[in-house]
Amino acid sequence: MSKGMTTHSIPMSVDQSLTEIAEEQGNAHPAVELIPRPTDIAASGLTESLLSDLVLKHLYQSGTLDVLQLVDRVKLASSVLEPVISFLRNESYLEVLQAMANGAPRYALTDRGRRHAMDALVKSGYIGPAPVPLELYSRVVKSQSVRAVTLTRSHARQAFDDVVVAPELSDQLGTALNSGRSIFLYGPAGTGKTYLGSRLVRMLTDTIYLPYAILVDERVVQYFDPSIHRRADDHSMNKLMLNEGNDPRFIRCHRPEVVAGGELTLDMLEVEYDPATRQYHAPQQLMANNGLFMIDDLGRQRVTPSALLNRWITPMEEGRDFLTLGAGQRFEVPFDVILIFSTNLNPLDLADEAFLRRLGHKIAFHYVDPDQYRTIWERMCAHLNLAFDQELLAKAFELYRADNRPMLPCHPRDLLTSMVDRLNYEGSSRNVRMNTEHLREAWTTYFVSLDYDQEHERRLST
Repeated sequence: MSKGMTTHSIPMSVDQSLTEIAEEQGNAHPAVELIPRPTDIAASGLTESLLSDLVLKHLYQSGTLDVLQLVDRVKLASSVLEPVISFLRNESYLEVLQAMANGAPRYALTDRGRRHAMDALVKSGYIGPAPVPLELYSRVVKSQSVRAVTLTRSHARQAFDDVVVAPELSDQLGTALNSGRSIFLYGPAGTGKTYLGSRLVRMLTDTIYLPYAILVDERVVQYFDPSIHRRADDHSMNKLMLNEGNDPRFIRCHRPEVVAGGELTLDMLEVEYDPATRQYHAPQQLMANNGLFMIDDLGRQRVTPSALLNRWITPMEEGRDFLTLGAGQRFEVPFDVILIFSTNLNPLDLADEAFLRRLGHKIAFHYVDPDQYRTIWERMCAHLNLAFDQELLAKAFELYRADNRPMLPCHPRDLLTSMVDRLNYEGSSRNVRMNTEHLREAWTTYFVSLDYDQEHERRLST
């Protein structure tokens, strides 16, 4: 395995993000100058008609709202919403109710406004913060590219500090991620590809700006997903200061990592339309922009590996992707994603050498040696609040030799957990010392044996 690495010209603590360093040096986040807080409708990039429909839908959903509540829900300043509210009042869509203690006037829908809101919901079921235009989203993505992040060996060590991983493998993973190119992880099942691959995002310590939703040809596509995107900002927004700072339609988040497994289909890589809610949802690779997209268990999907791999040729080479809306309408989006493929299968069974050459880094995962196995066993004992027993571990090594079975990093966790299951079943405390019988029982129920007669004889002899 190679141990190449790159160097960083700026001294940096591993716990310190690139964004924090830029701020210390007087430089703003690269996306900030692109997303000033809009102060009028034109600056928002949206039309009065779209904003009017959005305000009506919020009022239809909530009943009554004052201007501060509308500002909070739509994420646009009162200077943007006031002309919209005036228009709706002039069209007899809104009525003004008595102000509450804060003095802000409250609004409710008239019968005419309620009918118009229902018509708007038929066209689009989206009710949320105002979207950002696709063009603005694209510029923001390019300004905070994941490929512009510089990583060093210290980042890799920090990301894997609680994991038993060979230094050579840690360096290979750090080098691959620092390159900004695609990564191909391969090796036997259980060697840690998924586990370590999902931890690569720990090296990306800076933050980015993501929109709640994107506007594509008058269609709102929901983007922000709290199950994927981790906020890094203080979202307790001061509603009285909405003419200052950044555009609140963008959220400051950690760089995302999306993991898709055997369930992935080509349809899932397109914009999804839900006819029940009449809403559009961004596909997984779009939500992974400025971050990582890991396709796990490559070769186990219902789509053929060649079709799935070919789907990424243009995005990888050109840095852009093409998606479709209803009626086959296509539109272009930036593709700023580090693709990570992971498989238990032979890479040459999945793709030809010509395609594999397109992938930046191919990294092999191997079995662990006895020293690594022991370290993992000790850590797992501590995690499960079990006393470490050298004799029990020695017996485990004997079983490996007897079965001529390779050691995988997942084995200590699985075997020890199985033994704990047995202790719990027996009603025993974890302070009870586990014995070789517990280990043998765990071994027998964990590993599949096809030689039933031999297994039966071994059971009788113990």
